[in-house]
Parts: sequence; structure tokens; C-alpha cells
Amino acid sequence: MKIALDPFMHRHLSLEELPFKVKELGYDWIELSPRGDFLEWFKAPRVFPDRVKSFKGALSDAGVGIASLLPMYRWASNDETERQAAVRHWKRAIEIAVELGIDTMNSEFGRGPHPDKGSCYCCHTGSMIETCEDAWWRSMDELVPVLEREGIQLNIEPHPEDWCETIQPALDIIRTVNSKQVRFLYCAPHTFYFGDDTAAMLREAADVLAHVHVGDTFNHKASSGLRYILNPPGTTARVHQHLNIGQGEVPWDDFFGTLHEIGFDGIMTACVFAWEDRADESGRFMRAEMQRYIDRYWKQGS
Repeated sequence: MKIALDPFMHRHLSLEELPFKVKELGYDWIELSPRGDFLEWFKAPRVFPDRVKSFKGALSDAGVGIASLLPMYRWASNDETERQAAVRHWKRAIEIAVELGIDTMNSEFGRGPHPDKGSCYCCHTGSMIETCEDAWWRSMDELVPVLEREGIQLNIEPHPEDWCETIQPALDIIRTVNSKQVRFLYCAPHTFYFGDDTAAMLREAADVLAHVHVGDTFNHKASSGLRYILNPPGTTARVHQHLNIGQGEVPWDDFFGTLHEIGFDGIMTACVFAWEDRADESGRFMRAEMQRYIDRYWKQGS
């Protein structure tokens, strides 16, 4: 198992400083999420030979590897020009992964009503789900052969507000792709959009599960739907959090215990975004807590 840190809260550090900070916090692996000087959100990669060389050198010097590279492009856009641009950026990101010796990437199903595109797409209302899904399949038709040729595994997660935001149909869609290079990512902060039985959902995903994101969240459906109060009443906004373990309501014994039960041996990423004002403290805490649960279930079960 690879225990990684998503260093989004440390994105103010240079690429050359980042591996040393990750090592200082107790991690040997990075899940490299979007940042302006590498894989920018939705835009062409800001990557050139000297940048790759200096980053590889820093990773080597720090003794840290990249467990997964996380691009975010609008591969599910029903705007064909936007979708084609996303596929170009994806292909370049795959080339960069190969250059860095990375064998895994991860991303989201994508193209919900994210900013930068004018009027709201409102995928989650049902008005655009079909066209977004069709666009995603066209992108996968182009990208899966590239992933298979390069030996890159892609782990995909449903995300609140995307055209696919629930565990089903996500699992069946990934199975329908029918490629060993395309697998499922279970994001614990999205648990309560998936369902209410964490153990049952992880068991259902076992045959395609390769990657988990670890972070806590509150059950937005609890307390008669008033765990969060949003205005105006009835808004379709999607809300969730990425908190430290124990600060929300994810059932962590069910989560880690079931991962052990199903033989999970993939990537486990600390994925907390809530505490930029104490990012180091959060990173160390998450590393220790994940190890505590791993010791509890994997060592006692071995």
C-alpha cells in the first residue's frame, strides 16, 4: 500500500521544495493535484524539460515518489471545442507522467456547473447528464488506448456536482470501460453522496477499487437535512468537506476495517483541504491516524 499526501494546502511551495516538505510530514508518496506551475486546473500543462528535470531531482534527493498524478480537464464537456482541448491536455499529461516515471493518474468524472464557462450547466438537475456522459465516453474512446499503450492506470472518482456523483452508476460505468487500466477511486469525503452503509459500498466496489481518499465530512442529509443550512432554502448546491479524521461523521472503523477485509492494497491519500492555516499539523495528524488504523486492522488481521 502507498500512503500519499495531496499537498494542495502546501501549493505555495515551489515544486523543488515540495518533496522535502512531504517527507518532513512523514510521507514517502505524493498525489500531485493541480497547481499553477505544473498541471493547472482545466488549462494546458505548464511543463517543460527544465521543470521536469528539476522536479525529478528534488524528488530523488528527498526520497519521495509520486504515487499518482491528478489532472483536472473538462473531458465531459458537451461543448466539443472544450472537450477536444481537454483531450489534448490529457494526452500531454500522460506524456508528463511517462517522463516522470509515474504509472498512475486519477481524476473526476467532471463537467458539472463549474465556473469559467458562463451559464450553469446544472448536470445534477438532469438537464445535461446525458450529453455530458456522451462527451465523456467520446473522450475515453481516445484516451483508453493511450493509457493502455503507456501502461498508465487511471483511477476515477464520482464528485458532487459532476455528471456522475454517486457510487452507482460510477462502478458500472468503470466496469463497462472494461480496461484493466481504468479503476475506481473511493473518496471518503463524498461518502454521504454515495450512500449510508460504508462497508457495503466498499464491498460493492472491491473488484475495481484501486485508490482511496481519506478525509472526514459531515452527513449533509442528517438532522432532517439541517446539518448544513444553505440559503436560499431548496438550493441545489452540493456541499461537503475534507476534514481531519474524527472531525466529521465518516465511520472510520467501517472504512478501514472493510478495506482490510477486501484486501485493499492500492493508494491511500490524505486528502484534507480545510486547514491551510495549520497545514503541517494536519498533514502530520493524518499520517499518524492512517497508520494507527492500518496497524489496527492490517497487523492484527495478518
